[in-house]
Amino acid sequence: MSEIEKIESETLARIAASQTIAALDDVRVAALGKKGVISERMKSLGKMDPEARKSAGAAYNTLKAKIAAAIDAKKTQLENAELDRRLATETLDVTLPIAPLPKGRIHPVTQVTEEIIAIFSAMGFDVAEGPDIEDDFHNFTALNFPPDHPAREMHDTFFFNEKEDGSRMLLRTHTSPVQIRTMMSQKPPIRIIIPGRTFRCDSDQTHTPMFHQVEGLVIDRETHMGHLKGTLEAFCSAFFEVDSVKTRFRPHFFPFTEPSAEMDIGYERVGNEIRMGAGEKWMEILGCGMVHPNVLRNCGLDPDIYQGFAFGMGVDRLAMLKYGIPDLRDFFAADARWLTHYGFDPLDQPNLSTGLSR
Repeated sequence: MSEIEKIESETLARIAASQTIAALDDVRVAALGKKGVISERMKSLGKMDPEARKSAGAAYNTLKAKIAAAIDAKKTQLENAELDRRLATETLDVTLPIAPLPKGRIHPVTQVTEEIIAIFSAMGFDVAEGPDIEDDFHNFTALNFPPDHPAREMHDTFFFNEKEDGSRMLLRTHTSPVQIRTMMSQKPPIRIIIPGRTFRCDSDQTHTPMFHQVEGLVIDRETHMGHLKGTLEAFCSAFFEVDSVKTRFRPHFFPFTEPSAEMDIGYERVGNEIRMGAGEKWMEILGCGMVHPNVLRNCGLDPDIYQGFAFGMGVDRLAMLKYGIPDLRDFFAADARWLTHYGFDPLDQPNLSTGLSR
């Protein structure tokens, strides 16, 4: 047996005997590595005469190719065997009861936002989003805020430093700029809700500098206050999970709607529990109104052709009312004990068929 045949026989035997990827890699290094047996033998080719070097070089190259192919085949075999072993041992019986859930909980703000989206999605509303950082036009001017409106002052709005042209970006004070962006980018009919974070200079038991809103916008050729009233009453009934709600609409003023109103919902207190939808007491829930003609004009829509309504509500406030949370500041305190108490099961996704909440 020649030296090449001996190397081939011994190496192929070691390959066949390898039981793991690591053992197989040791064989590869011993045979084909920089200091492997074949590499060492090929270093001696330079001392041979041309004819012998040509013959021996071809033989060693053939041997290298054969051993490399054998290693690849064995590696594939070992990988397939390992996959079969894992498939056989790592099985899951989906008919068994679910394992104990992890400690993570869904934050009430996320839960209530998803509940609101589920309700309005069933009514045919799409979800729209926009940037947290806005310019004056989208946040104020297009929404019919006069130049001297108090909301434009530093005590009410978070402004960034002035640019060279004197303009200032700001943290949006409401999600209404998304209404403007939508009306300027798509033609009616429009039916959207806009969940998102908003920012105002305010902080106490019922206000925080950053809070969450959901606004709604409907623009069409034939839309009136009756549609607005019916939509909001249907929403409140579904959200508070009662058969019907007692509501009233009080005249109010918003720069971007005319006429404008605040919606109150009836409630009663039974012990420490607040029951929404009935009773002789009233609680303000949201603001609403018909979109102001100036806002339509600012967005390139003809108010003689199109009209619509808009509404806005505080997600954090609704969460407090529905789930009996006494202090808004706790929403942002990062207290795991609070979240364990008020949080929601991650698997309980809000939907109208099985119920919005636990």
